[in-house]
Amino acid sequence: MVRTRLMGPLSWGWVKWPSVMGTGVLYLLLLSTCLGQDTEDWQYEECKLSRSGPPATIVAIDEESPNGTLLVENMQINGVAEGPDRTISLSLRDNRDYWVILDPSKQALYLNSTGRLLDRDPPSYIQSIVVQVQCTNELIGTVILHEVRIVVRDRNDNAPRFQQPRYYVAVSELTPVGTTIFSGFWGNNGAADIDDGPNGQIEYTIQYNPKDPTANRTFDIPLTLFGSMVLRERLNYEEITRYLVIIQANDRAPYPSERRTATTTLTVDVLDGDDLGPMFLPCTLVGNTRDCSPITYKANVLELTEPNKVNPLNVTPPIQAVDQDRNIQPPSERPGILYSILIGKPQTYAEYFSLNRTTAELLLLRPIDRELYRRFDLVIKAEQNNGHPLPAFANLQIEVLDENNQAPYFLETSYHGYVSEASPVGTTIATSGSLSAPLAIVALDNDVEETKDPQLQFSLDSYSNVFSVSATGIRRYITLLQPLDRETQDFYTFTLLASDGVQQSFPVTVTITVLDANDNTPTFANVSYNVNLFTDMMPGETVLQLSAVDSDAGPNGQVTYRILAGAQEHFIIGNSTGIISVAPGVDLAVGRSYALTVEAMDNGPAPQRRSSITTVYIEVLPPNNQSPPRFPLQQYNLEISEAMRTGATLLNLQAVDRERDTITYKIHSGDPHGHFALKENSGTLVLDKPLDRESLDYYTLVVTASDGQPDGTSTAMVNIMVMDVNDNDPLFISSLTVNLTVTEEQDNAFVGQVKATDPDLGSSGQVHYRLVNHQKLFSINATGAIRTTVPLDREVKGHYFLIVEAWDGSVDPRRSRLTLSVTVLDVDDNIPVFTQQTYNVNLPENSPKDSVILQLKAIDADLDSNLTYRIRSEGLDPEITRLFRVDPGTGELSVLKVLDYEALKDSEPTYMFTVEALDREGTMPPGLASVTVTIIDMNDFPPVFSQSAYRGMVAPNAVKGTIVTTVTANDSDPAGTPAGLVRYKVDQDAYPYSASIFDVDEHTGHVVTRVNLNEEPNLKFNLVVVAYDDGEPLKENTTLVEITVLQPSVIPVFTQEEYRFAPVSEEADVGTPVGVIVAAAVNQTIVYSIIEGNEGGVFALNETTGVISTAKPLDYEANSSYVLRVEANSMRVVSSNLRVPSKTNTAKVMIDIQDENDHPPVFTTSLYIGGVAEDAKTFTSVLQVQALDQDTGNYSSMIYRLIIPPQPGKDTKKSKDGFVIEPYSGVVKTAIMYRNMRRSYFKFEVVATDNYGQGHSTKAEIVVSVVNQLDMQVVVSNVPPTYVEKNKNKLLSILERYVQDQIPGAKVVVETIGPNRHGDGMEQEDYTKSDLMIYAIDPLTNRAVSRQELYKFLDGKLLDINKEFQPFLPPGGRILEIRTPDVVTSVKKAMQTVGYTEGALLALAVIIIICCVPAILIVIITYRQFKERQAECAKTARIQMALPTGKPGGGTANNLYEELGDNAIRSNHSGGGNGGSLDEIDRQRLISDFADRAIAAHRQCVANGGVLNKLPKSESNITFLSDENPLTIKNPIYHEDGTLSSPETLGRSQRRRDLLGNFSPSRKGLREAWLRLSSSGGDVGFGGYSGSDSGWGSGGGHSWTLPSRLHRRDMYDAVRRQVVMDPVQWELELLKAEFKESKDAGLDSGFDRGLDSDLMGSPSLEPKLTVKEQARQFEQQALQEMRQRQNRDSRGSLSPDFLLSIFPESPQHLKQTPTHTIPFVLTRDGPPSIIVTQSDGGTPPPSHKPTPPVLRRFGGNLTANPSGDDRLQVHLEIIPDPPSTPPPPPPPMTPPPPPPPASSPPSPTSPPPQHPASPPPLPPPSPHSNQTKKQAPPPPPPPPPPPPPPLPPPSSPSLLRPSTFVLPSLSEVPALRPVSLRPPPPPLPVEPEPQRRELKGILKNIQNIADIEKSVANMFSQIDRKQIPLKKVMKGRASIDSLDSLDLDLLAAEGGGGGEAGSGGGEGGEGGREGTGGGEDPPPPPPPQIRPNTNMNSIVEELEKRFPSQSTML
Repeated sequence: MVRTRLMGPLSWGWVKWPSVMGTGVLYLLLLSTCLGQDTEDWQYEECKLSRSGPPATIVAIDEESPNGTLLVENMQINGVAEGPDRTISLSLRDNRDYWVILDPSKQALYLNSTGRLLDRDPPSYIQSIVVQVQCTNELIGTVILHEVRIVVRDRNDNAPRFQQPRYYVAVSELTPVGTTIFSGFWGNNGAADIDDGPNGQIEYTIQYNPKDPTANRTFDIPLTLFGSMVLRERLNYEEITRYLVIIQANDRAPYPSERRTATTTLTVDVLDGDDLGPMFLPCTLVGNTRDCSPITYKANVLELTEPNKVNPLNVTPPIQAVDQDRNIQPPSERPGILYSILIGKPQTYAEYFSLNRTTAELLLLRPIDRELYRRFDLVIKAEQNNGHPLPAFANLQIEVLDENNQAPYFLETSYHGYVSEASPVGTTIATSGSLSAPLAIVALDNDVEETKDPQLQFSLDSYSNVFSVSATGIRRYITLLQPLDRETQDFYTFTLLASDGVQQSFPVTVTITVLDANDNTPTFANVSYNVNLFTDMMPGETVLQLSAVDSDAGPNGQVTYRILAGAQEHFIIGNSTGIISVAPGVDLAVGRSYALTVEAMDNGPAPQRRSSITTVYIEVLPPNNQSPPRFPLQQYNLEISEAMRTGATLLNLQAVDRERDTITYKIHSGDPHGHFALKENSGTLVLDKPLDRESLDYYTLVVTASDGQPDGTSTAMVNIMVMDVNDNDPLFISSLTVNLTVTEEQDNAFVGQVKATDPDLGSSGQVHYRLVNHQKLFSINATGAIRTTVPLDREVKGHYFLIVEAWDGSVDPRRSRLTLSVTVLDVDDNIPVFTQQTYNVNLPENSPKDSVILQLKAIDADLDSNLTYRIRSEGLDPEITRLFRVDPGTGELSVLKVLDYEALKDSEPTYMFTVEALDREGTMPPGLASVTVTIIDMNDFPPVFSQSAYRGMVAPNAVKGTIVTTVTANDSDPAGTPAGLVRYKVDQDAYPYSASIFDVDEHTGHVVTRVNLNEEPNLKFNLVVVAYDDGEPLKENTTLVEITVLQPSVIPVFTQEEYRFAPVSEEADVGTPVGVIVAAAVNQTIVYSIIEGNEGGVFALNETTGVISTAKPLDYEANSSYVLRVEANSMRVVSSNLRVPSKTNTAKVMIDIQDENDHPPVFTTSLYIGGVAEDAKTFTSVLQVQALDQDTGNYSSMIYRLIIPPQPGKDTKKSKDGFVIEPYSGVVKTAIMYRNMRRSYFKFEVVATDNYGQGHSTKAEIVVSVVNQLDMQVVVSNVPPTYVEKNKNKLLSILERYVQDQIPGAKVVVETIGPNRHGDGMEQEDYTKSDLMIYAIDPLTNRAVSRQELYKFLDGKLLDINKEFQPFLPPGGRILEIRTPDVVTSVKKAMQTVGYTEGALLALAVIIIICCVPAILIVIITYRQFKERQAECAKTARIQMALPTGKPGGGTANNLYEELGDNAIRSNHSGGGNGGSLDEIDRQRLISDFADRAIAAHRQCVANGGVLNKLPKSESNITFLSDENPLTIKNPIYHEDGTLSSPETLGRSQRRRDLLGNFSPSRKGLREAWLRLSSSGGDVGFGGYSGSDSGWGSGGGHSWTLPSRLHRRDMYDAVRRQVVMDPVQWELELLKAEFKESKDAGLDSGFDRGLDSDLMGSPSLEPKLTVKEQARQFEQQALQEMRQRQNRDSRGSLSPDFLLSIFPESPQHLKQTPTHTIPFVLTRDGPPSIIVTQSDGGTPPPSHKPTPPVLRRFGGNLTANPSGDDRLQVHLEIIPDPPSTPPPPPPPMTPPPPPPPASSPPSPTSPPPQHPASPPPLPPPSPHSNQTKKQAPPPPPPPPPPPPPPLPPPSSPSLLRPSTFVLPSLSEVPALRPVSLRPPPPPLPVEPEPQRRELKGILKNIQNIADIEKSVANMFSQIDRKQIPLKKVMKGRASIDSLDSLDLDLLAAEGGGGGEAGSGGGEGGEGGREGTGGGEDPPPPPPPQIRPNTNMNSIVEELEKRFPSQSTML
């Protein structure tokens, strides 16, 4: 019970709490059981990321983002970090540098950059920030780390920066364009940008530099990322030597506007290259170019002067040339200059002068005789010795002066000159007082010609500073050197001397009078005069006398006075006295005042008068004092400068007192400090003390004037304003610091600031600043701030004293200066630099180990540098480190081991390595230097003499320098080293006396005499000689020399001191004796030797006999003379191997070499090309050849001659060469005229023979092309012709070079140089311009280049040509144009103006008709007589065409035949049925009768052009000429419209009818016209049959003559004259057309009808056109006909193809059928005989007249065939042009060969070439031959054919056989050209021919009947001029058959052959007719080469001489 009570309360507590806790536990267990698993998972989700994706959070931010930038807006972590419900806690881990701030509540991250920047770039390198966000789950206590990566993005916030402040590169100017010249930006040497990505990528560009505008176009950076700079334009050191290239480096930010840049300057120095040649000095530039004006050097040489006295010649200015590339580096690569003489005149200059190749010294080689040469003009050349192709040229003129042995002399004994004192400096002294002619002083020197300037020097004994004499000229003039004053000295007298440098003249006295000039003005003593007058002054009383002084003389000094103004007629003055007096009748009033202006004037010439004026003040005073002084003004205002000097007069206060009392002036008030003073007596206010505006700037003074009387005082006020002046300097503020600093390498860096003040007003107080010095380094602005303008380099200069000047803004500013000290702060920007870039050290062998052999020293320009030295290890030989060592601190180089020179492998052991100097605390690369260590050998051996003792002998009188003996020592040390070099000297101490008279040569060891000896014989001297080397240490050795003085008797003596032998020919054989030298001695054997002058061993000396002979071949050109020194010694001396030179045993030998002609001439070129104009006159110079010869004298004098090959086919005896040459000058000249020879050329040789044609010869070729103005161009320039002529060769060479660019080797030739021709007709001449007419010759074709091509070659390069022309033309000179010559232009214009010809001719005709009415009346009266004479002339003019029948006059035949000169002429004659030869009498009779009738025809044809004028005048008419009167009918094929119709257009019947009918006269006229045949045997000349008289036996013949071809040169004349149509060609065209249509109807009927219709009268004849209609039709047809004639011009009307087309069955088509028979009806009228003129090149037709008749025949014979059918036989005879080749020599007298076959007839020119397709047919044997033919020797083969086609010889018609038409065989040629255009045929080979009698008399000139006809035609024009009265001479007429046979005989005889009587001839082998021989004929002989006689008048004269009986009337 007690127990329970005691425990009551306490037990309750224990019971209660356990129960409660148990209940809670149960409750919790129960709750957890109820909630289950969901409550536990929620707690674990805290701190995890609520987002999906990677666990790390990555964000990006730009660098330099501002503080507080949001990095992560929400970390998205599960849980609550703040507040009461916080489940997690957040914090940052690894937040380095605390860049991130965490906001837990928002789970946001922010940037923390307070006080700093987030910089991604160096040096921060913050590229990313990584932090960990730590999350703690406070529910369960777990920790989770979330990584946040913040990437820092780069911004372009850094600009590129170059690693170096500047860059440098040197480039040669020869660097090709496109070369990379700088690549220094590659790698780490360029610009760097620390930004990332494109912001840090660099690209380089070149920017425009305004200071160097050419840099950006000269260079380029094509690859901007690499920065390599290439060359865009060619560099030229002479224009620009340095470029400043601004290089910009910019990054590659995506947006260009955000890109940053940096710039640097690349200095490109241009190195000089060898691109220019040398230039001669002095150089005078031409205009603004770098080209030098041509320079001429001048030199003088006295005649007959020895070269050794004047060499080298003095040249003015000295010859010097320098390379224009003067700065080629290194200097060792600069080329040297070589000089030479290029060319000169006279050509023998090389014999007298030479030019040193290197020094340019002009040397005289031999004396010059002034009688031979007086002047040498040379061209010298300077060229580089490296083969540079641009030489320089200069002229050198050398005058040969006369020997100066005459003294100069004056022509007058004294001279008197005049000069005006007003003459300016340079005025020439005159010879008279009128000053009209200059005073000429003439001094002559007889040493110089009177016409040449003697080059005297004049000297004055006094007044040389006043007068001078002109320096050059025969007439010298005195000029003024300073102005003269006659008033000081009025004449000068001095003496004048003339000197030529050696001789001096007698002095002459020169007096010069100075003439007065009005150069002084009259001068008054005072400027003004004051005079007081009183009222009682009387009129005429003197007031004042003035006096003015004039120093001039004569009228110039006479003074006249006058009053100009102010007298008021109250005063007068004396004109000459100057006295002023009161005018008469004037009363002076009190108070009046006067101011007289008085003038004083001299009396010089009116335009030159001088005058002066003065003022005379006159005041009239009262008799007593009545008033006080009065001031003129009561108030005075004055402004003065504060800078006015003390004592200066400010104001003149003049009070006026009427009574003239004394006035006293005072300052009453206003000047408290006493700055002013008023002079008491004069009233002058002056400044007494300096003013200062800054203290007081205004004063008011009160002044008084008193005369001392009571009430005699008056006052005035003076107001003075003090004006400011700039009297204060700007003052710098003293508190500013003057010690400034600036860091180097900073641009536009601030240095400091200054300030100054100025108390002056206005602009004078405005302060400006400027830098006095270092303006290129520093700048200052208006505020005084100083900055750097360029980066400074402390290493260049570390301290500057900068002077700043402050000045105010006044006009004359005041200045003050302040000196500032600027210190440049250092940065590490320099590498260490060794004191030497290369160290060379010699290391003696055996040097001790660790010996210091070199001290290296490097300097680092930066401050506080710490250098370390070492050997560079890159590329180092390991042996170097074993041999050498460099101390790092001191730089000492030492050797590590002992070296032995002999043990080393190399002969010259050398070690090379590189050392470095490095700044250990710097950032710059190390400095480098090269070290070369050479191991040198030490001197191990002394010199050793070859002998222990030497002996020598010397003459007792030996001269100084005589060699006594020679000592020799050798050193065993290596040769070429100093230790091995031995030298000699004399030991002075051993034998002093011997050492005083003997010496030894240091190098050779020759013991020589030091003085001229005078010792006793037999004396002996001892001399100690020391031999030493230059080794280290020096080693030496000695020897003894014993010298003996010989007896004089044993020394040989030469008989002559100098030997001069006869000249030796340079062609002398080796061993040829030259001469003998002789020496004598007493009892001694003499030995001779050559001691000097025989260096080449050219001569040999026999040592015993003294004979000098040649040892080698001589060459005069190499050395023209030799000087030998010979010596004679006794045998005793020689045997001792000694020599004893003395005066007597030595002699000089002079040997001259005689020049021989051993060198042939050499032409300057192997081919000379020239040109000659067609119209060039005879002996016109074409070109000049020159050959040079190395020989001298006559052996180099040339004789030139030409070798012109004869033209092929011409007689060399008669032909004339086209050119001649002047034998001495080589000038080739023309010898003939070259008209119509354009486009042809001459090629011949020139031979030069030296020794005036007696020596060697050399050939060269000459090509001369014939040109005319069609080949030329005119170069028009704006300079006068004289300039062009002066520089013709230079200008021509430039033009030639441009032509040669297109045509290699072309030659440009100048035709003319003249004034410019302009105007419409090119008739005006402008001498301010020039025309240079040129043409070019192509060497390949030898012809002129076409005018069009020449224009293209030159006009296209006109700009380039003008550039090269500039040095040779005056300033502004240039080529204006290249134009066509005037002649070509005028021809074109003339062709354009042809249309105006009709109107002009019509107007001219009207005028002539009106004016010539009287002449018309006279013509009407004389018309009948004229017609009669004309008929007679027409009848007799054709004698040579058809000789009429009649009996010959036998009396004159024999004489005529003998005169013709050949009694053996043989011919063929066909007649009757028998063949026979024409006997001698008949032949003589024929020729005599023909000449008789030809001369008779000339006597009758006295009318002017009677025959010629009656030939047909137009194509509309045809004229028949026969023995009767001529008949003119209409041309059937002529149309009214002026055209010629083709034969095919006519009707067949009309053509047949017109073939013979319409061309013939009526039947009656035709019958009467036929010539009667009188031969008994029925012989017919032209053809016919042996029938009755009414048949062909009595037929007649018509003669027609017309030209068948018109020469090309006559085409233009044909347009202006009436044309005669060719009837032969027209008839052949009709035949051709008829044969083509023969298939429709037979030709027989056509001929029959044609003849019948004609005989009955042709109804188709149309009336003749009027002259007017013919003229109009002809003008329309002129050009067409000319084209037709051009086509026929090269072929001829009877060309082969034309004839063959007419007759297709000709012998060439029918080889075995040589004839073609044409049947037709027989009529009794014979066909006409047609004369065809093929060409007449020798005698051109006269103007407006048809071509004279020439014998040509187109004949036809009509015979009866056996069947009775009528046949037409047409014989075609074509006589060609006279050949251009001379005839061969006459053949021997042998029987002539038979005539040639018909298929290959010989032509008078040459045989035709046989066409291979148509061989000539052989003539068939004649069955009727009754004669045998004699065989002739076979002739030589024919020569090649000439270009003209051959034509067959005439053939006699057959009389007994059926008539056939036979066509000759003609060769096929492309075209027939006129004779003038045909090239000459090749010469014929000389072959033996049968002898024949030489032709005599007229037969020498007449080769055939055609030539006789030409002579007759030529006589017409000769007889027409004489007007001899008519006398008809009737002669017998020869038969036609005689003419025919004569024709054949003459041709056969002239051709050198012909058939025997009865031989066949003609076409198809006419040997088939009766009476002719048969059988095959041998080959034809060579054709005759007939040369036409160009002078037909000689033929006429020959005829008259041979037949005096027929020519009595002539």
